Amino acid sequence: MILLLKILIFAPPAILAITLHEVAHGWAANQLGDPTAARLGRLSLNPFKHIDLLGSVVIPAAVYLASGSFFGWAKPVPVDWRNLKHMPRDIALVAAAGPASNLLMLAAWAVVLRLVGDSSLLGLMSWTGVFFNATIMLLNLIPIPPLDGSRIVTSLLPPRLAIAYNKVEPFGLVILAALLMGGLVGAVLSPALSWIERVIQLLVA
Repeated sequence: MILLLKILIFAPPAILAITLHEVAHGWAANQLGDPTAARLGRLSLNPFKHIDLLGSVVIPAAVYLASGSFFGWAKPVPVDWRNLKHMPRDIALVAAAGPASNLLMLAAWAVVLRLVGDSSLLGLMSWTGVFFNATIMLLNLIPIPPLDGSRIVTSLLPPRLAIAYNKVEPFGLVILAALLMGGLVGAVLSPALSWIERVIQLLVA
């Protein structure tokens, strides 16, 4: 019963955060000249279009239930960077759209929390939504390819340096997993997450 309750609290904000994060990337790319995601049906709010069973469900649930922290991934939205109209600026805009969507969802969950309080099931779900979106936003801004932060860095580098920098991408998730297990990512993100928690507590008090 407790396990089912945890899944009920965790699943809606997690699925929503992952789905809208990917839709935001595809929507931004479409607005900036690349219709690839739109043509493939990836601008849909149907979570099954974006969810990777292992990365979006099994691993996030296991990590959350075991430690209370979040880690996972969705199917990346395909972007053909060659179609973007204003390179490299548009690379940064497409990349930033994902974390920006998590920031907006964080704010939306905070509003719900302010309205219902934190003692109800919806309140607990709202706190989960706040922290899940904060974690996803900050995690994706880490400049390790292929995370969104690396795309923003790529847009700022000279072409030759950008190419060399992105050669790390095939090993990026392995590097990130090692940093997570080593506690380095947690140490870096914890101050920001604590600050967000304090701000939300002040806003909903």
